[in-house]
Amino acid sequence: MNIIRILLLVLLPVALTACGAGKPSGEGNNNTPVSGTKGDLTIGTEGTYAPFTFHDESGALTGFDVELATEVSRRIGRTPRFVETKWDGMIAGLDAKRYDMVANEVAVRPDRLEKYDMSDPYIVSRAVLVVASDNQTIKSLDDLKGKKVGQSLDSNYRKIAEEHGAKNTVVEGFNQAIDLIVSGRIDATINDSLSYLDLKKQRPDLAVKTVYEEPDATSNAFLLRKGDDLVEQVNQALKDMHDDGAYLKISQKWFNTDVSK
Repeated sequence: MNIIRILLLVLLPVALTACGAGKPSGEGNNNTPVSGTKGDLTIGTEGTYAPFTFHDESGALTGFDVELATEVSRRIGRTPRFVETKWDGMIAGLDAKRYDMVANEVAVRPDRLEKYDMSDPYIVSRAVLVVASDNQTIKSLDDLKGKKVGQSLDSNYRKIAEEHGAKNTVVEGFNQAIDLIVSGRIDATINDSLSYLDLKKQRPDLAVKTVYEEPDATSNAFLLRKGDDLVEQVNQALKDMHDDGAYLKISQKWFNTDVSK
């Protein structure tokens, strides 16, 4: 009897442990995506928006935002894992916890700050109005009334165009909008001045031009879920990068200037 008692005392904790075994820590009880495993920083990005996030000739994901987010990840002790998705579903992907942060030239807007946290701005840019080279009717935003533009559904630029009376054709990105302009299917698109300069650098023969540049700069930042402590870590990393020159090095690599101001 004593031997049996001893065996029961030994085996009982093991049995209880086995009964309590379930899914690994961090894994959900359903099919809801998990933001990232321990050590990862999952980052939503488009992958088709040069020079901020795109694929180089070898197929590797690169760009200003990608390089900046990678360095931020390294400084907070996390491994970057990029999740590529279309812009129109990108913010919804953050809500669904497909990733921890969005790095895709997200403009800082009051309506976004109501629902999300955003890092300190890491780049400023100005919107430009792009039309076909032979277009003589559109010279300002006011000339967009009744005209066809191509903008992403959740783009800040779509709102600007529609506020000036334009009719929007939903596009997946800047390159598609440009192709539609060249083919004559739309009249114009509004986008980032830095993107336009990079486009002309890569495709100098494109028959497009800018006819207007916004006087006020737009600040862009990383987008995070509301109340996430991660924003403090990201902001500290950005500050350190400015202080030690790492930010300026990345900025000059992509734009030959400091684009933070």
